[in-house]
Amino acid sequence: MDTDHPSWRALAGTLGGYGLILVAMTVLLFAIPTAIFVLL
Repeated sequence: MDTDHPSWRALAGTLGGYGLILVAMTVLLFAIPTAIFVLL
């Protein structure tokens, strides 16, 4: 299997980008409101 092919880099970038977006949305939608609810 040729892992030096650019398509592997594109796959890694896509998965990494979606992962970062998912983490950011989870923090914005769940962690921050939960922290506000607990602190108030």
